[in-house]
Amino acid sequence: MDYAALPTPPTCAADFCLNPIGTATASIANEVAAVQHLMKASGLSYSMHSAGTTVEGPWESVTRLIGQAHTLVYHNGVVRIQTDMRIGTRTDKEEHFAEKVPKVESILTERGHDAGGGDDEEDTVKLQRPV
Repeated sequence: MDYAALPTPPTCAADFCLNPIGTATASIANEVAAVQHLMKASGLSYSMHSAGTTVEGPWESVTRLIGQAHTLVYHNGVVRIQTDMRIGTRTDKEEHFAEKVPKVESILTERGHDAGGGDDEEDTVKLQRPV
């Protein structure tokens, strides 16, 4: 097999958390805001959440954008960054990150559970595929 010729998946969804290290304060809100401007300018679908950002699109575009986020934060004076990242791909169907939570919420509604969570024994739900 010619590994050098092996293509990347056409599309992906990546969830990443960029962690600047050695900033003057514990807050990284300014760095996060700068990255969000970059996300918006990219034209890719993205969503910021409390622990990072989810972005989806062509593999090369998504991975390039995460690299550009590093460079942007470096330009703002940070000298070290650690990023936690998960990348998901599918070959069986096209799926968008924005569809996943509503799908689970609809299953919970159908079963008479609220989507807010809980620790009641009744809230334990038998797993069923596919989700």
